[in-house]
Amino acid sequence: MIDQLEELVTQAVARAFETMLSLKVTPEEAGVPTWNGEPHVAGSVGFIGRLSGVVYIYASAPLAREITGRMLGLATEEIEGDEMVNDAVGELTNMVVGQIKSQLSDRGMPCVLTIPSIVRGSHFVIESVSSTTRRVNTFRCGDRQFVVETLIKSS
Repeated sequence: MIDQLEELVTQAVARAFETMLSLKVTPEEAGVPTWNGEPHVAGSVGFIGRLSGVVYIYASAPLAREITGRMLGLATEEIEGDEMVNDAVGELTNMVVGQIKSQLSDRGMPCVLTIPSIVRGSHFVIESVSSTTRRVNTFRCGDRQFVVETLIKSS
């Protein structure tokens, strides 16, 4: 199942961006994400079952504002404060992981989701413990890159 994780993540990200935001995303070749020092917003949602893990979506603050505007039907100038952006990134993360959860359930691995959480900052790194498998997928949305990092543990 872990071998199919990249495919599940790619499909879930593309579907969420296209259906909820009318944005096309392009998966990038495997490699190290490009960090340019911009502040980032990271949403995370965990899933617990036969296969357990956490999915993080990192977007630069400008991309997170664009996502928020599209989700709420607002111009980016109309977005007030960080709370609206946090909620939108949390909801987007929840939609992506919800689709992954659905695919896992269809393959005989039902699980439940945790509530979304948000972290803001620059240059942060998620370190996995030795019992987890880490996958990093990068995507391009227009001229901006965003990262989906998955930590997964078989039970």
